[in-house]
Amino acid sequence: MNVTIVDYNSGNISSVINSFKEAAKDKVKIEVTSNLNKIKSSDKLVLPGQGSFKSCVDALSSINGLIETLNEFAIINKKPLLGICVGLQMFADLGYEEIETKGLGWISGKVSKIDNQNNKFKLPHIGWNDIKIIKESRIFKDIENKSHMYFVHSYEFIPDDKSTISATTEYSSNIVCSVEKENIFGTQFHPEKSDRIGLKLIENFLNL
Repeated sequence: MNVTIVDYNSGNISSVINSFKEAAKDKVKIEVTSNLNKIKSSDKLVLPGQGSFKSCVDALSSINGLIETLNEFAIINKKPLLGICVGLQMFADLGYEEIETKGLGWISGKVSKIDNQNNKFKLPHIGWNDIKIIKESRIFKDIENKSHMYFVHSYEFIPDDKSTISATTEYSSNIVCSVEKENIFGTQFHPEKSDRIGLKLIENFLNL
C-alpha cells in the first residue's frame, strides 16, 4: 500500500512524516510529494496544514492542478484522505481568517475564529485537551473516549451537517475536533504530536 503526504509548502511537516513512518513500521510505503501523478496513484492521502486558512489555500492553488487532483482523489474516486489541522479546515466552503477565502467545499460549513469570551480563553488554543468521541469512527478504533490530544489553533470548523462530527473538545465552547464523511477524515488536533494515542489514530488510518 502506498500512502502519500501532500507536500505543498504549508510549513514544517517533519513531525507528520516521522510519525507516519513510525506507525507504518515498513509495512506501508510513505511518500512525501506534490507530484500529481504520484498523488493520483496513491491508495491514501494525508493533507497536513499549518499557518492560516488563506495561506494554506493559496499554497495549494499555487501548484498547478493540485486542487483538481485532490478533488478527483477524494470526491470522484472516494479514496481515503486524512486532513490535519488546517488540512481539515480546508474541507469547508469558506474560511474567515485574514479575509473570506473559499475552501475545498468537501464538507459544507465555515471556519471562524474561536469565541474567546472577551479574552477569558487564550488564543491560540495550545496544548493538551480531552476529546469527546460522539460517533463511532474508524480512526478512533481502540481509542478511549476522553483521550487527550494536542491542539494548536485559533479557528474552528463549523460543519452544516452535524452528523459529520465524530469528536468535539471543550474550549470556550464545544469545538469540533474530528470529522468523518464517507472516505474523508479530518482532525483539528495534531495526532503526530499526541504521543502514543495519536500514533494509534494514524495506525487506524493506515489500516483502513
